[in-house]
Amino acid sequence: MQNETPTTPSVNTVKINDPRTMNGWAFFDCANSAHSLVITTAVFPPFFAAVAPAEVEFLGSKVESSAMLAYAITISYAVIAFTSPTLSGVADYGGKRKFFMRIFTMLGAISCMAMFFMERPDEWQIGFWTYVLAMIGYAGGVVFNNAYLPIIATPDKFDSLSARGFTYGYIGSTLLLVVNLAMILFYDKLGFPDKGIPTRLAFIMVGVWWLGFSQITFNRMPKDANTPLSMDIVSRGFGELKKVFQTVKSNFNLKRYLASFFFFDSGVQTMLFLATVFATKELGFETTELIVLVLILQLVAAGGAFLFAKLSGKKGNKFALVVMLCIWILITFLAFFIKEKTAFYALGGLLGFVQGGIQSLARATYAKLMPEGTKDTTSFYSFYDLTDKLAVIMGTFVFGSIDQIIGIRYSVLAMGILFVIGIILILPVKIPRTTT
Repeated sequence: MQNETPTTPSVNTVKINDPRTMNGWAFFDCANSAHSLVITTAVFPPFFAAVAPAEVEFLGSKVESSAMLAYAITISYAVIAFTSPTLSGVADYGGKRKFFMRIFTMLGAISCMAMFFMERPDEWQIGFWTYVLAMIGYAGGVVFNNAYLPIIATPDKFDSLSARGFTYGYIGSTLLLVVNLAMILFYDKLGFPDKGIPTRLAFIMVGVWWLGFSQITFNRMPKDANTPLSMDIVSRGFGELKKVFQTVKSNFNLKRYLASFFFFDSGVQTMLFLATVFATKELGFETTELIVLVLILQLVAAGGAFLFAKLSGKKGNKFALVVMLCIWILITFLAFFIKEKTAFYALGGLLGFVQGGIQSLARATYAKLMPEGTKDTTSFYSFYDLTDKLAVIMGTFVFGSIDQIIGIRYSVLAMGILFVIGIILILPVKIPRTTT
């Protein structure tokens, strides 16, 4: 087993593999996934595009409003990339994981509710900045929630528990989206004068959903240490982060896995972000058809998360990850040639299947690679999260550049190269086998 990292002050005793605690942890995915689906994918982007002016002034320049949400993602990811590692060190050293998770959850949920106040074109900045803050809240909360995985469960439970969390997220967010869409599509029968009010109410519902289900997690996770925050804790927390960085840098399996994750996550996240863009641009999908596509992705992903967790239990995490990456390569190849909408729905189902599997298993695999007895779990996951954010930036940049030069189909094909690199890098990684 790998060398152990320096330990941090102990917090309250944790009952390992307690069903109530593990279910509580999984419900956090149910809570924040409403943001991922309703705010970043299905409802807010078209709302922003419809309400905001075609061109806005941003940082002294005229910018197409269609590009503003992409800038919002860049800003929020940059904030998290710079702040999350340091906060993670503080959370580990001072035993303040739940404290920071609450702060980011409140920030994200309240920001979603504040989107309600974007009603007119001249209020586009309300939508833009609340979108930035909501994304920061989401990304920040994920880091601290992920850090609980190796604390509340033994390695033989990582795969299935991670899959349970993603499944709760896929199913819960889909249920909320269906309710939101019913309100928007049947606004007149519900007594609304137009679609604007029920659309904006959907943003409030996301915030309430996020806050509500996260309380299950907060009530069931181990209590924080009774240590007041101070500059001493901040400096010691930063020192703890540096120790973790040295561990990651010197640990072949961790370092190689993060490199592999960087490349295949670039492909995965870019494909998920831009699947609807491809469907609209190349195949002429209308709004209703895009909604159906998104629902297919969400529902199939839940099954994929559990099935690949079972496969990893029988054949190991590396085997399951390589199988999924091969399927992702096949998807990019098929997408390059696809011409019919029906065929793309089928391809979307296949994409959703491996989406659920690879997202849940990638998180669990990282937990298995942490040194035995690790106390600095938040700091370790901050490096995982930072890799994810950099991967999105790199993947979307590659996709957009190739699209601009030779076309979007070649952009999709290029994502296959990222998956190939991911396979090559992960092959030498030794991932501990566990039995359930």
